Amino acid sequence: MNYLSVEQLSKSFGAKQVFDGLNFGIEKGEKVGLIARNGTGKSTLLRCLTGQDSPDAGIITFRNGLTLGYLAQKQNFNPELTVLETVFAGDSEQMQAIRAYELALEGSHEDETFYTALNDMERTQAWSYESNAKEILHRLGLEDMSKKMRLLSGGQQKRLSLALELLKSPDLLILDEPTNHLDLQMTEWLEDWLLNSTATLLMVTHDRFFLDNVCDTILELEDGQLFKHKGNYSYYLEKKQEREENQATVVSKAKSAMRKELEWIRRQPKARGTKAKYRVQAFEDLKETASKRLNDDEISLEINIPRMGSKVVELHKVSKGFDGKTLIKDLSYTFLRHEKVGVIGPNGTGKSTLLNLITGSLSPDKGKVVVGDTVVFGYFTQQGIQFKEGQRVIDTVKDIAEVIPLTKGQKITASQLLERFLFTKDMHYNLVDSLSGGEQRRLHLLKVLMNNPNFLILDEPTNDLDVFTLQILEEYLMDFPGVVLIVSHDRHFMDKLVDHCFVFEGEGTMRDFPGNYTQYRLRAAMEEKAKKENKRTSPVEKAVHSSGEKTKLTYAERMEFDGLDGEIDTLENKLKTLSHNLTQSNTTDELLSITEKIGEVQKELETKTQRWMYLAEFEM
Repeated sequence: MNYLSVEQLSKSFGAKQVFDGLNFGIEKGEKVGLIARNGTGKSTLLRCLTGQDSPDAGIITFRNGLTLGYLAQKQNFNPELTVLETVFAGDSEQMQAIRAYELALEGSHEDETFYTALNDMERTQAWSYESNAKEILHRLGLEDMSKKMRLLSGGQQKRLSLALELLKSPDLLILDEPTNHLDLQMTEWLEDWLLNSTATLLMVTHDRFFLDNVCDTILELEDGQLFKHKGNYSYYLEKKQEREENQATVVSKAKSAMRKELEWIRRQPKARGTKAKYRVQAFEDLKETASKRLNDDEISLEINIPRMGSKVVELHKVSKGFDGKTLIKDLSYTFLRHEKVGVIGPNGTGKSTLLNLITGSLSPDKGKVVVGDTVVFGYFTQQGIQFKEGQRVIDTVKDIAEVIPLTKGQKITASQLLERFLFTKDMHYNLVDSLSGGEQRRLHLLKVLMNNPNFLILDEPTNDLDVFTLQILEEYLMDFPGVVLIVSHDRHFMDKLVDHCFVFEGEGTMRDFPGNYTQYRLRAAMEEKAKKENKRTSPVEKAVHSSGEKTKLTYAERMEFDGLDGEIDTLENKLKTLSHNLTQSNTTDELLSITEKIGEVQKELETKTQRWMYLAEFEM
């Protein structure tokens, strides 16, 4: 059953053609991911589909009676309404009953108002809606229903907007960057929710794990054309590679044929005959094909990085809190040169606080932060690029330097550097506020790197960056000679880059885990499983444990327990190496071999961890 049909859709802004003659459809139950480079029209296409913008030409047809949900990148709420009033807005009896019940909860549970509210909830069958709403709000970290909208952060407003669209349970759900401003736990919850939802989905996201796990169809918008691939993100990558290889072959053949035709054209007098005119036209067609530029644009990141001394950054018993809530408690850590650290944990547990303590934007309540003399910070913040009103793209770069030093003593002008970051010459004098969100993020990254940092701090760097820019950024960071500290909800990005993770667990506790995000989640799942198994211990086993028959470790068990930590660390490091090798594998046989080894190591790691958890019960 066809839910959406798009025919010959075109859109331009001034002289810039965003897309032209797009044709595609979405069937009931499809979960479609839309990907494209920043500034090529993803959000514009979604706005045209939802009526927020008008195409220049073309037809958009939805199935009759279809309900539509749309999560835009920017939210527009009444700042004076509370979360409660915003979530349960509307004049239906059901919405009125829910608002009255929530207000009655704040008063006495014995008065007539409370019982009237209860009866209205029952009469209008509002319980399920309210329960579902509170579950979604809880999962997205929005539990204070009395808070005014103007007091919510931009991220909280984006999450509330997402919650409202999910609550609609629409037939077709259109999401523009839904994982922005979600922490990793929220992202994983949303992934499960969408997988289990019957809603048809059209989504723009840079999260490659999300695309791979949720989507069964990929639409790629490139050079104003749309390519459709039935399959997830991994399948799309395979097909894209095949397409580019075929295109390269076609272009190569066209160039060879064009050389021969060019020789003939130059030998001939001005064409008069029909046959000659045909040859001339054929030559022009060949010329167009041969001149096609394969999509090999890449950001060149070769800015000179100063050498870092032996002392980097040291944290000595650092503590920090706000409004009586401790976020970081007695944290001591010494950063080493070249390490790459991921920072993970729920929103509000202290991740950004740690970054600001390191850079000196915040002072600790207790302890001290010591920064080495040779350390130069580069801080890529969530707030994005700061620019003056009416400022043009090239001026933001020239504000830092007209000429920028590169490696090996080379230099580059501000204009040339912009081109290397995929800002073509015709964009240099565009206003910064006219750029897309992803283009502004790319410009922000350029400005950070222009300061030649050797300690990079990246706070949610993947927000609004397209998957192509992310791949290039990953390659650069893998070879970056300094320290990299990353806060990100992008699991693929974290897994590919980090050596270990700072895990914020709340109440000031931070755990240093030796591995990437997926390895941490695997370990956490095993620990949770072990805890549940311990809780399910049979009465007989409990009796044995309490009777004194088994209350402490034997000498052999103690020796085993002491050695398990090292064995587990070794297995985790082995898993990390295998995971890295997997991304570098070139053949199917090699891929299968490494995958098989990963399975064996994971199984052994799980066995060792469960044994450690069992012995730890008697050690405590």
